[in-house]
Amino acid sequence: MNTHHKTYFPYFSPFDPCKPIEAKTFSTPPHLYMGFQPANLEQFSLIEALKAGTLWKAFYDPYYSPYEQVKGGPTS
Repeated sequence: MNTHHKTYFPYFSPFDPCKPIEAKTFSTPPHLYMGFQPANLEQFSLIEALKAGTLWKAFYDPYYSPYEQVKGGPTS
C-alpha cells in the first residue's frame, strides 16, 4: 500500500437525512514512505524548486482535488 492517494469507506446510517459520500479520499505526503533521506537525490533547478516548494523531486507532491478531472481523462 505505497500509494499517495488513499480511499476509505466510512459507516453511514440508513437514517441520515442527506445522501452520504460513500468513498472518501485523502492524500499522504511522500516523506512518510522514506525512512531516511538517501544521498544524491535528484534535485529541481532553483526556479523549479521555488515553484514546487521542495528542492528534491522525490518529495514533490502536487495537490489534486478528488473532484478535479484527470488530465487527459474522459469528461463527464
